[in-house]
Amino acid sequence: MSKTMLELNSVCKAFGGVNAVKDMSFKIERGELAALIGPNGAGKTTIFNLITGVYNVTEGDIKFKDTAVNKLKTYKITSLGVARTFQNLRLFPASTVLDNVMTAAQQHLPYSFWEAISHLGRWKNMEEQTREISLSLLKRVGLEARAEQLAGTLPYGLQRRLEIARALALKPELLLLDEPAAGMNADEVLQLNGLIKQIHKDFNLTILLIEHHMDVVMSICPHIICMNFGSKIAEGSPLEIQNHPDVLAAYLGEED
Repeated sequence: MSKTMLELNSVCKAFGGVNAVKDMSFKIERGELAALIGPNGAGKTTIFNLITGVYNVTEGDIKFKDTAVNKLKTYKITSLGVARTFQNLRLFPASTVLDNVMTAAQQHLPYSFWEAISHLGRWKNMEEQTREISLSLLKRVGLEARAEQLAGTLPYGLQRRLEIARALALKPELLLLDEPAAGMNADEVLQLNGLIKQIHKDFNLTILLIEHHMDVVMSICPHIICMNFGSKIAEGSPLEIQNHPDVLAAYLGEED
């Protein structure tokens, strides 16, 4: 089994004449908790969109567990074991919290299309199993008591937690978190730190997150990649990143 979970080799993405990502290369090893940081517009979410097949790579290669994924559709990449959350929430606001998670969990159910629309055969047992699994995931993120609440009525920080639960329902090996602490207050960010570390450990996940809260990144991510204007400018430990002159200049706005 390869130690490398995700590998980008000289990846480029151009939109017309604009290079959003230029010659991007890095590796994420199996079991890592890593971060991708950089100023607004640096190309971080574009990287996630390339990994998950939302965009096609202009040049270069992306591998997930030694399988080239840069020409695969999003649903195929998801089926291989990649799940993500989004910078802008993508919940079903008019559905319950529980239904949001069950929708994702149903991807793994083996019953047929006919059983699904007729509610016969294996459907009833499978649906009950999915409900139990989804409730257990909601419990892990602190939302079990809100299972029947409409997702759109949750406070913003709890909607972020719901997105994580829904991603976990896909049974990923690689979890991509796009600004999970966005919109949270200091206490919520602290609680999120604990949640990310716990699911990383308990679910045996490899996690790559995009985050602007440096207290999140520096406290939980031993491996950090920093980019600016679509290119990698630094990679290393929190201490190395904090003291890298290019990071200080580009990300923190300092020259010395």
